[in-house]
Amino acid sequence: MAVRPIRLYPDPILKERAKPVSLDDPTLPGLIQDMLDTLEASPGVALAAPQIGRLLQVIVVDVTRKNGETSHGLVVLLNPRIVDQDDRRLIREGCLSVPDYTGNVLRYGKTVVEGLTPEGRTRTLITSDLEALAFQHEVDHLNGTLFLDRIQSLSTDLFRRKQR
Repeated sequence: MAVRPIRLYPDPILKERAKPVSLDDPTLPGLIQDMLDTLEASPGVALAAPQIGRLLQVIVVDVTRKNGETSHGLVVLLNPRIVDQDDRRLIREGCLSVPDYTGNVLRYGKTVVEGLTPEGRTRTLITSDLEALAFQHEVDHLNGTLFLDRIQSLSTDLFRRKQR
């Protein structure tokens, strides 16, 4: 369909809670395709619908885009939620909506995520490492939370990205 512009902080939509999506929503297939097209055109590994201006609970994740990462491949989840987490750790995180910065954030190295596939089946994923972090990050987007909100000290844990 189309590559959509990614909303950048401080766009107020990034701080709003997304609404559950209905499988009957006639715009859902187009939204999913736009998200896939936008992710493909970006340097990121995941995207949430609010990042392209839609306040619906839809995420796409594909960490195989990073060399050497193993995972469940390309995942599209509707109304996802984190059902379990383990192995808390401090990691350096970035975001397509905050392109100039990265920050140290407490996340979990192992995560169980549950949601619906676009076909309406419940899917439960046991994830680890980068994939677990990506799901946590995208579910945060659906709740109006940015990685910036999780940084304990902006003076010591926020870093300007090196220009490429």
